[in-house]
Amino acid sequence: MTILALILSYLGGSIPTGLWLGLELRGIDIREHGSKNIGATNTMRVLGKKLGALALIGDAAKGVAAVLLFARLGTWEYLPLACGMAAIVGHTASIFCRFRGGKGVATAAGVFLALYPVHFAAAVTLFAMVVAATRMVSAASMCAALTLCAAMYATHTPWPVRAVTTVLAVFVIWKHRTNIGRILKGEENRLW
Repeated sequence: MTILALILSYLGGSIPTGLWLGLELRGIDIREHGSKNIGATNTMRVLGKKLGALALIGDAAKGVAAVLLFARLGTWEYLPLACGMAAIVGHTASIFCRFRGGKGVATAAGVFLALYPVHFAAAVTLFAMVVAATRMVSAASMCAALTLCAAMYATHTPWPVRAVTTVLAVFVIWKHRTNIGRILKGEENRLW
């Protein structure tokens, strides 16, 4: 049942929320506009705040479902964490998008909201502060990933959780490598 839980988590994570919202409700393929990303930020830029918010909720819900629903299929202690990671992989390498996808931040937020809500609260607080100061979701996302990782070490969580969170933080920064280049050049997109 562990394998089934991981497969279902990956498939759930693979649902390209923003892409499908654009195609179904507006006839727009968001991969052809803005940053060409299927995540919530590009959905908001291309389709507007309401559909962007729906994409954000949908992407986060994929992480929550993996942890709280699919992980119940097995008994392994770290299955909720593994299912959460499978959902993030699904979002970033979606089977519905030829193994391309978003950057995984909203799905990761859902995972850690379900697994470690206090740590999530620290990360989302810093995320909001960085967005308010810079208007850049990319910078806020990277700061939040690093904050989540630091919070895991500061609170003595189990080493597998620390290791996975460290890998996740590095992965989020790597997924934002083009954003980093634009930030350094002063060319990064801003929310307003």
